[in-house]
Amino acid sequence: MTSGRLATRTLLPMETGVTASGWQQGDDQPGPGAVAREHDVRQERVQRWLARLSFVFGALAVVLLLVFAGLRSIAMLGVGLGAAAVSLAAAYWALSHRGPWRWLALAAFVLAPVVVIIVYAFAALLWVALVSAALWLLAATTARSALAIGQPDWRMPEHTAAPPAAHPFLIMNPRSGGGKVEKFDLKARAEALGASVFLINGGDVDVAAVAEEAIAGGADLLGVAGGDGTQGLVAGIAALHGIPFMVITAGTRNHFALDLGLDRDDPAACLAALSDAVDLLVDLGEVGGRTFVNNASFGAYAEVVDTPAYRGDKLATTLDLLPDLLQGHRGARLTAHADGADIAAPQALLVANNPYGTGDLAGLSRRARLDGGVLSVVAITIDSARQAAGLFRGRHATGLRVSAAQHVTVEASTPRIPVGIDGEAVSLPAPVRCSIHPGALRVRVPRQRPGVRPPKPPLNWAQLRRLAAPRLPHGRATRDRPADEVTR
Repeated sequence: MTSGRLATRTLLPMETGVTASGWQQGDDQPGPGAVAREHDVRQERVQRWLARLSFVFGALAVVLLLVFAGLRSIAMLGVGLGAAAVSLAAAYWALSHRGPWRWLALAAFVLAPVVVIIVYAFAALLWVALVSAALWLLAATTARSALAIGQPDWRMPEHTAAPPAAHPFLIMNPRSGGGKVEKFDLKARAEALGASVFLINGGDVDVAAVAEEAIAGGADLLGVAGGDGTQGLVAGIAALHGIPFMVITAGTRNHFALDLGLDRDDPAACLAALSDAVDLLVDLGEVGGRTFVNNASFGAYAEVVDTPAYRGDKLATTLDLLPDLLQGHRGARLTAHADGADIAAPQALLVANNPYGTGDLAGLSRRARLDGGVLSVVAITIDSARQAAGLFRGRHATGLRVSAAQHVTVEASTPRIPVGIDGEAVSLPAPVRCSIHPGALRVRVPRQRPGVRPPKPPLNWAQLRRLAAPRLPHGRATRDRPADEVTR
């Protein structure tokens, strides 16, 4: 008998009509497992066709040269590579000399590609070169797209922003970024969200002391609307006290903010971290007892920035100092030790908080992750125009060295070393020691933000060949084999 209620009982799997594969009997909708497998199969198919397409574009570029240029294609390649080498050598000569030699080098730098165009045009091969270059560009683009599919997760993990900040304290520089603090009304907007705001008025403000005083007064979150140098300084104090740190993109370049995926065009959007936020655990670099979020540079760049005349006329000061710096007549002679590996006499040395991407010559573009727990070390040593010409080989050039380390020690022939820390010039006593503190900084960011662009994978032609190779489906391969092989 029933008492007005529906009688219930536990149904066995076969009674519910749910099969082991995730499908439901009488239902056309696949289960989550089947959807995921279908997505993986589709992604693999796209990846393989992109790899094959990259080889097609490369083959078309070669065929085009052979059909329309024949043996002259070898001469075309030689002329193009020669012009690239001349341009790099001329650029080095222009930076390392003054007077007439500099102007002659600049002329060679400009004329090298012009000569290539004229030679190709007179040989009626200019269109061949342009179309072939476009095909190679398409080949590289499709190759990178294929290799980008299925990359290991490059996003930093997000953590719950708990507890929410009860007494956030923000330091803002009204002069930073051309006046973004005033332009976007950041002070009033932050105060409306419950934050206390300190404005840096004047050039003699001890920002570290301001941050320490705020923590002593009960601040449980520190934030900065300013340049990367100020960001790095206050971030170190936040990490020391174990409280979250907040970044507002009110600087000029905002390198650290970009690598956190924040909105560079609208600094006010960063204030959402006060209401709806997640936390990112990032590494913090240290150089000579001072923290940095991006990098510390030694050598030519640091020497130039350390010169008083640099602030008045950056370009003229740089061009005036570089010849002596590149030829070793000025500045300290450096020696670096990166986890035991020696780097002798680099003209420029950069120690970065985590590795940069592979988008340019020295790998100095963007960082997809800031939680790798390593320092990236980039050293440049160029003693001649010939060595400069070899830079078109990229990371394989003899004058360029890129490595990773946990600790870096920089020694010098002088008692003190100029260092550019997150773009700010300081002078530190030698030797200078650099280290990395993994996961030391908790950065609070808005839950909704632009994010970081996927890193460009290096071109791996061996992997592309494996992807492009045809594969028979497993079932078809089994059917095509003789019956006695299948049963064995």
